[in-house]
Amino acid sequence: MATENKWCVVTGGRGFAARHLVEMLIRLNEYCVRIADLGDSIVLEPAEQLGLLGQALDSGRVQYVSLDLRDKAQVLKALEGVEVVFHMAAPNSSINNYQLHYSVNVQGTKNVIDACVEQKVKRLVYTSSPSVVFDGIHGIHNADETIPYTHLPNDHYSATKAEGETLIIKANGTNGLLTCCIRPSSIFGPGDRLLVPTLVDAARKGKSKFLIGNGNNVCDFTYVENVAHAHICADRALASEGPVSEKAAGEAYFITNTEPMKFWEFVSVVLDGLGYERPRIKIPVVVILPIAHFVEWIYRLLGPYGMKVPQLTPSRVRLTSCSRTFDCSKAKDCLGYAPIVTLQEGLRRTIESYAHLKAGNQPKTKREGPSKASKYLGSGRVADTLLWKDKKQTFIALLVLSAIYFNFIASENTIISALTKLLLFASIFLFIHGILPAKMLGYTVEKMPKSWFHLSEDRSHKIALSVASSWNIAVNVLKSLAEGNDWVLLLKVVLSLFIFSFLGAFSLQNLYTIGVTFAFIAFYVYEQKEEDIDGIFIKTHSFSCKLKSDLTKKFLSSKKSD
Repeated sequence: MATENKWCVVTGGRGFAARHLVEMLIRLNEYCVRIADLGDSIVLEPAEQLGLLGQALDSGRVQYVSLDLRDKAQVLKALEGVEVVFHMAAPNSSINNYQLHYSVNVQGTKNVIDACVEQKVKRLVYTSSPSVVFDGIHGIHNADETIPYTHLPNDHYSATKAEGETLIIKANGTNGLLTCCIRPSSIFGPGDRLLVPTLVDAARKGKSKFLIGNGNNVCDFTYVENVAHAHICADRALASEGPVSEKAAGEAYFITNTEPMKFWEFVSVVLDGLGYERPRIKIPVVVILPIAHFVEWIYRLLGPYGMKVPQLTPSRVRLTSCSRTFDCSKAKDCLGYAPIVTLQEGLRRTIESYAHLKAGNQPKTKREGPSKASKYLGSGRVADTLLWKDKKQTFIALLVLSAIYFNFIASENTIISALTKLLLFASIFLFIHGILPAKMLGYTVEKMPKSWFHLSEDRSHKIALSVASSWNIAVNVLKSLAEGNDWVLLLKVVLSLFIFSFLGAFSLQNLYTIGVTFAFIAFYVYEQKEEDIDGIFIKTHSFSCKLKSDLTKKFLSSKKSD
């Protein structure tokens, strides 16, 4: 039975694996649990409010404290009266920022160790990573804990995790503190906000058909409850008297499900279980790795302006294309660890927990009314042609445009001769079409009504107004430029003229080809991917506004300093 003077702390307690450890600790009822994380307060999900965590918070068996590991005073306060600390906090491994990872994984870990020593905490269990021995180049096959740290870490996360692990092991025995490190491999399970959601997002975008490498790389996966169980085993081993704790303390342990599996087969099982396409098209690592480096470079530039953390990073490319398997014998011998959930059962529970992400449950956004592309094109015959809604009309238009290209554009005629030939062909075509019978060879010949060629007084008036309006706008622009006050207008004019001069460098053939291709593809693609393209434009606009604001502030501050 948990008592008031028997507390444990879980740092990073609102993380994926940490949530499962907290729930397991509540169920075992050996400790009162203090959850420590960055948030000012704890925000429970509906299932948590009704579950064990909500009840434990209400009863006082669980507390929440806001904690930044980089602030030693906060760490000291969070560890008051604590018997054991499960140190699980770490930054997002996808953010390859050395300063961030060093400040948390090394300096933050040092603060935790110092606080444990000062507060006379008895045991410290550190959540490390198998990545501390992985260089991103050579595969690892059934490695045990004798394998040394790599001299070429895969990323800053791995490098700083190794430094943090070294500090933890070195601290063992200081002022009676017993420590050990847990290295869980490729954690998965319900509540994961990275692996499964990322796979589903890729599948919905049509990218799940691709796999990186040859697809034969084998990995050790660990179901999240087994990870939580390993932490409990580590604490119990350290808490044991005599040779058991002496043998367990000051060591690192690989933790897996002990059932190695091909990485892309694991991915296929998850995607197949959720109703998505299995990966089948292999992309060589040498092709995708330079792209990942470019994406990471772009993120370094645009990350401060709101760009989301990219999923395609060099470290992930290496992790998904290399074999990494580990021997858990040491954890079994020293900690008494053995998986409590099999890989197959873990996969079943994981797929079941993401039922809302299944292909059949994908939200369908039905557009009401015409699309933006259709509106831009006038929602008439032109829109139906360019958006491929009337395929017969589209193919006829393409044939006519092709004929115009080969007869008038590609032949390099002068403008006068090209127009003359065009009018000649049009006249002959209209004459022949006019003398054709209403029915020919069983087909009805649609006659062109005279209204097609008639320009009404109202329409001609609108055209005249439009021309006059355009002329007046141009004159007003020239007047504003003549006043010499509007620098933004000058920039717009210069930019527009520069674009026209750039287009003028192309031949008529190239402009015609590019224009026709763009018209029949761009509007169609925009209609199909309207939300995605609009989202990109909105992000780009917000980024440009933030960049403009930052540049303005820097300019003003430099001006003041001058």
